[in-house]
Amino acid sequence: MISLNFKDLFLFTILVLVVVASGIDLYTDLSHGVTGQHVAKEAAIMAIAALGIAWLLYGLHRQNKKISALRKELEETRQPAVPPSTYILRARRHLAEVVGQQFEEWELSASEKEVGLLLLKGLSLKEIAGLRNTLEKTVRQQASAIYKKADVAGRHAFAAWFIEDFL
Repeated sequence: MISLNFKDLFLFTILVLVVVASGIDLYTDLSHGVTGQHVAKEAAIMAIAALGIAWLLYGLHRQNKKISALRKELEETRQPAVPPSTYILRARRHLAEVVGQQFEEWELSASEKEVGLLLLKGLSLKEIAGLRNTLEKTVRQQASAIYKKADVAGRHAFAAWFIEDFL
């Protein structure tokens, strides 16, 4: 599933318009007997725009494959091959409760809570945007709102807030 953000959609649309307009112009030029040099220039413009479309689609395809791999990796971390010991499971549950309570105290929105958990798991803003099918700018704004509500300087201070006293 290839999903285009606004910038990619805009670029894709412009390139398609260039290919279509160049194709129409090339057809018209050929029917009117225009010189070979002019036809070659038109064909080159059309080919460059078509290569731009292919490059954009290839990049989106690679991005979607990476997002799928991240989703799979995230799912695999939820189901480890070797089950953790009982005390580790208790500690995880307790930490999850502490994180949840703290998110409530900071009055994080549902989206901010989701982003906060993914930040704590170590995902990058780009990876979070891909997993949540949103813009990286949106995730960056949500992360900034989280840091402000938590009164911390950034990502590392945010993670340290939860584990500082454990180490």
